[in-house]
Order: sequence, then structure tokens, then C-alpha cells
Amino acid sequence: MRSIIRYPLFILLLGLMAVGHGVAQVQDNADSEPPASSIAVDGNPVSDQAISKRIRAIFQEIPALHNVEVSVQSGVVRLSGTTTDQDAAQRAEALVARLDGVVTIENAIARDVSLNSQLTPAWKESRAIVNDAIALIPLLTLALLLFVAVTLIGVFLAQRRRFWKRITPNAFVAELAATSVRLIFVMVALVLALNLLGATALLSAVLGSAGVIGLAVGFAVRDTIENYIASIMLSLRQPFRPKDHVVINNNEGQVIRLTSRATILMTLDGNHLRIPNADVFKATILNYTTNPERRFNFELGVDAADDPLAAIQTGLDALRSLNVVLKEPPPRGIIQQVGDSNIVIQYAAWMNQRQADFGKSRSIALTTVKHALEAAGFGLPEPIYRLRFDTAAAGQLDGLPTTDTKPGAGKKRANSGVAARQSTAREAQDVSPERHLEDKVEEERRDANQTDLLNEAAPAE
Repeated sequence: MRSIIRYPLFILLLGLMAVGHGVAQVQDNADSEPPASSIAVDGNPVSDQAISKRIRAIFQEIPALHNVEVSVQSGVVRLSGTTTDQDAAQRAEALVARLDGVVTIENAIARDVSLNSQLTPAWKESRAIVNDAIALIPLLTLALLLFVAVTLIGVFLAQRRRFWKRITPNAFVAELAATSVRLIFVMVALVLALNLLGATALLSAVLGSAGVIGLAVGFAVRDTIENYIASIMLSLRQPFRPKDHVVINNNEGQVIRLTSRATILMTLDGNHLRIPNADVFKATILNYTTNPERRFNFELGVDAADDPLAAIQTGLDALRSLNVVLKEPPPRGIIQQVGDSNIVIQYAAWMNQRQADFGKSRSIALTTVKHALEAAGFGLPEPIYRLRFDTAAAGQLDGLPTTDTKPGAGKKRANSGVAARQSTAREAQDVSPERHLEDKVEEERRDANQTDLLNEAAPAE
């Protein structure tokens, strides 16, 4: 029974606390609400006549409310007459409501839609605009002259090609600097002119719009901008010179020129190859021309029964006898692999590719070592295949001629006279560098209508 009585009492107590809190909050809000602003008439008690006089004085200062009539009776204000628009009527009612002593307002103001009332304000406003424009002509003229003068200074500085090339020898960077200076002077001229006219807000709007448009265009031509930036970096870094023999992402050829968008190569077949600069900037570049000394290597196999060290020495002696092989660093030979029927030896030697052709030199060296090994009695075996036959098949083969399958059988010879004649022929072979492709590249580079961002005097990075 106690629990039945206890819970309703507890709920009733909570309800009374909530009601008291709500009343206190309403009271606090009422106390904290600021009083409405008002316009005092004067220091004396407010009368209908004083209210009417004050309203008329206010309306006389506002052209749109000149035709509004006011009457006040016992604090009730009646507004009548006409205005050119409805906003003026609402504005009149708002002004009257702020006066002391006003009990209520009856707004009976009508809108004047006559042709004369509508055209007269428009004509006055247009005439005021024309008068302001005429008065602004001297200031506009001065602002225009200032803009043109500053812009011409920027154009004059941008056209000093020798000055920019003296500052930076890179033609692309010099052109970029000249263009940037011209653009900076145009922006400064625009800011000065608008500041003189007091139209800085317009300048902010124009710059903001230009920023949004520039961002949109930047996303649209992202690849072009990437190529442009890559061109700047490549022209500064100079990873290769004109006519260099390079390999760019498995594309081999000689460099013709570097443009603002692509790197142009002439392939070994004499064809033009254009690679976007963005790909070149990120690519792995192999330059064969930077270092004149280049190593070539090849492999030869000797019989498994032969002495590989003696074969290595014989091959090295043959390499040292060639004029195209450099003495320093000396040639070398190593055992690359030991097979079932032969021993593979790798020979390596260095040559100067500015004095001799790489492919011709390697071919002569390989041929010289091969004949030297054969002349010294080393066999160069071919792969051996073992065939098994059953008994019946073997009986059918009786009486047929047999061939010795011993590795290198019949291959060894020591005809020194033949080897000497072959060596003399090899020495007489032309190993001079191939100049035809280089001449074609030079002919392409002589085209004056094509710009090149590479500088032959600049070091390759």
C-alpha cells in the first residue's frame, strides 16, 4: 500500500518541479529581452499633435513619402496618400511604429501607378547616372592612362630578349621569365587603375572569378600543364645533349631537339619519334654518348675436354692484338657456365665509341677470338644428342657408316697460315663510327623554324 502511494507522490513532485523550472525560464527570458528601440518626440508628455508633427517632419526628409498624409487621434495613426512602390509604404509604417505614444497604425497608403509617377524617378535616376559618368570622365581618363603606361613598361621589359638570355642562358626559362614579367605588370596596372577609381570590390570579384576559372581550366588541361612543367625541368636539368645516343623507356635513337611539349628522337632506322616530356621526365634514360668508353662482351664455348684457362688466355691475347680494344682497362675473360659438352667463356673488352663503331668492333673481336681458339686447337663443339634404339632396330642399322660423337671430333685444327690471313683481313676492315644517322640529325637541327630548349654547351646531368 505504501509503494502504491509513494510512486504517485513522486511523479507529482517531479511535475511540480518541471512547471516551476518552466515558469522561471520564461521569467528569465522576459527579463533578459531588450526593450524595443523608440524615437522620443520631446521631453514633454506625448500628444497627438506632437506625434503628427514629428511624423510629417520625418516624411519630408524622404522623397518617396512626400505624398503620404498623416492624422493622429488618441494615439491611433492613420496613413493615407500614395507612394511609388509598396516598399515605401511598409517603410513608413515601420518608422511610425518607433515613435512614443503610438498605440496602433492604420496603413491606407496606396501605390501610384500613373505613368508620370513611374517615369519621373527613372528619368531622374538616369540623368544622375549620366551626370556622374560625365563628372567621372577625367578620373577615368587618368586611370586608363595609368593602366596603359604601366602595361607598356611591362611589354618593353618583356621584349628585351638579350637581357633575359643574359640572366638565364636557358631559352625556355628566359621566355617564361619575360612572359611572367609582362603578366605581372598588367596585373599591377589593373590594380592601380581600379584603386584610383575606388573599385577595389570589382577587382576582388574579377580576381576571384579568374581563380575559379583558372582552377577549372587547370583540371581540364592537366596533361598539358604537366608537359609544360616537365619541359621547364628538362630544360634546366639537361639530361642529354643534342645528337646524344639515348634509350628512353626502351625507345632508342639520337636526340634531335627538346620542344616545349615533346622530346624528338631519330631512331636507328631513320624515323622520327616524339615522346611527351612528362614521360621523359619520369623515364629511365640510358645515355650511350656521355661516356666515350664502352664495354662489349660476348660468349664462346670450348670443348669440355680442353683447358678453359688456356682458352681464356688465348682469347685475351687475341683481343689485345686489336687496335680497337683499349689497353686500359684491359680485356678479361671468365668461365660463365660448364655444360655437358662444352665450357662457356665470356670475354669482355673496352673500346672508344667516338673513334670506332661499337657494333663493328664487337663483331671483329668475336671473330678474332673464335679463329684464335680454333687455330690453337680448341674445339668449339655443337650440342650433342644421344639416341637409343631397341635390339631389333639396332640390327637393322648394322652395316651403316658410323660417326664419332666425341665432343669436338673433327673440329680441332691448327692452320696458322689461314689464321694469319684472316687476322690481316680483320685488321683492314673499316671500324670507323657510322656518321650517316648523325648527319641526318644535324640536318634536322639546322631547321631555323624549330625551337630547341637544349644547349650543346650545357653539361648533361
